[in-house]
Amino acid sequence: MEAARACLERSAAAILFASKVGGQQTSDAAGARGAHEIRLPYDTQAALLGGYGSTMDFLKQLGITDLNSGAYDGEWITCSGATIESKSPATGEVIARVQQAGPAEYERCVKAAQAAQVKLMAMPAPARGELVRKVGNAIRDHKDALGRLITLEMGKIVQEGCGEVQEIIDICDFAVGQSRMMYGLSMHSERPGHAMREQYHPLGVVGIITAFNFPMAVWGWNSMLAWICGNSCIWKPAPAAPLTAIGLTNVVRPILEAEGLGALATLCFGSVDDVGEPMLHDKRLPLISFTGSSAVGRHVGQTVAGRFGKSILELGGNNAMIVMDDADLDLALPAILFGAVGTAGQRCTSTRRVFLHDKIADEVEARLIKAYADIKIGDPMEEGTLCGPLIDQASADAMQNAIAAIEAAGGKLLCGGGKADVPAKIAGGAYVVPALMRAENHYEMVQKETFAPLLYLIRIKDFDDAMAKHNDVPQGLSSAIFTMNMRTAERFLSAFGSDCGIANVNIGTSGAEIGGAFGGEKETGGGRESGSDAWRAYMRRQTNTINYSTELPLAQGITFG
Repeated sequence: MEAARACLERSAAAILFASKVGGQQTSDAAGARGAHEIRLPYDTQAALLGGYGSTMDFLKQLGITDLNSGAYDGEWITCSGATIESKSPATGEVIARVQQAGPAEYERCVKAAQAAQVKLMAMPAPARGELVRKVGNAIRDHKDALGRLITLEMGKIVQEGCGEVQEIIDICDFAVGQSRMMYGLSMHSERPGHAMREQYHPLGVVGIITAFNFPMAVWGWNSMLAWICGNSCIWKPAPAAPLTAIGLTNVVRPILEAEGLGALATLCFGSVDDVGEPMLHDKRLPLISFTGSSAVGRHVGQTVAGRFGKSILELGGNNAMIVMDDADLDLALPAILFGAVGTAGQRCTSTRRVFLHDKIADEVEARLIKAYADIKIGDPMEEGTLCGPLIDQASADAMQNAIAAIEAAGGKLLCGGGKADVPAKIAGGAYVVPALMRAENHYEMVQKETFAPLLYLIRIKDFDDAMAKHNDVPQGLSSAIFTMNMRTAERFLSAFGSDCGIANVNIGTSGAEIGGAFGGEKETGGGRESGSDAWRAYMRRQTNTINYSTELPLAQGITFG
């Protein structure tokens, strides 16, 4: 409990800013304003009280009310869509309600984002970076509150919730520097008295559609780069995590509103029909960044391409780790454990398959079974918990169905599986026991991504056998190998090795830093976000030829007339 108490204590200074952040005020089309009283249902308040103190403090700090607007365009809008309940996956209790945006609010949001983008585009890129710096500092001041909100609404443990917020802070810091380094090119022309160059310009309004498992970080990866590139953003958060979006918007909006640029962080939470599909078809949104399943991502990519728009697709992963016979098992085992069990196996980079060399397979299996027996499953708000709940019961059912399918195909359950035994106060959550299974790579279910703490152990004879199986899945996000042999490591990283967008040596598949471009190949979508030169996806490229001579020579030596 001490860590949780410290988490609240570190939030004390940030609470001083609650008057700026808290309490939504909404306006209708006529501009009338009215403040929502901050009040939560009594049963919810009681459910959220624990030995670490009242979680009501951080909800108030972040402006989460009983009934929240799902649309922000520089001010909170009175919405016309259906009202939904956001429930904590840890308890099944209602946290708060959100009224969704309808078609009218979507249209208003797009227009506001367009207007804000024109203003931002006129600012020098380093000035945009300064705006991002201020936003990053505001998020840093509210890190603990935001991290706990992620835990409350999404279910990952507090350490991981705060770690997700740190990812946004990190990308803010990265983007500030990048705002001075959006380099073009200077090229030599084949024609005398001519010069050539290449430069980048803003795209316009960027649509961001995020998933429940990283309900804040993915917005940060996209929006901070989009902003320094001169774009505004419209954010459609996941149906299971609207409060995280509302809380984060309440933190950043005072910074943007002070510059008359609140609509850079436009939020439009609504149904697929009222918001999701319109975003995909809207030519005013030249770029859609989508994070989610490969099946939905295929529809997104095809729809956006149909109007000649651009898309960044971050889709499913079926990530694998290879453990060779010369591996340092004291490094490999904790990497496997975190990769498979962290975030209850609900990361896109979660480890799904581990290829074990025959010589060390028995030892690794035995050590993993022992380690799995010590995993603390339970309330993600409590110190010491390693595995919180799945997002909903459907996810728990999918895990059990996968286990049954693997057994039917000839696999073996080594440990885990089934519903976890948890205290009555959190019995409403979808808690499962992380599972280990022996399997073969060709099993139909192994070829699919199961978003749960279900790990397949597959034996291999040598490196070539491992690589053939490793790459023989439809997805291609993250991969890792554990070996002390430099030649084996380099082969894994070569063009003949891993076919994934991320390939690691002696670290696991999960937990990427923001400095590198994040994304994968094949049915993972091919998109790249975050670091390296991912910023280029948020801009349009332009080639320039300048004639400073008194002649008009044509390219390729053509003479005309």
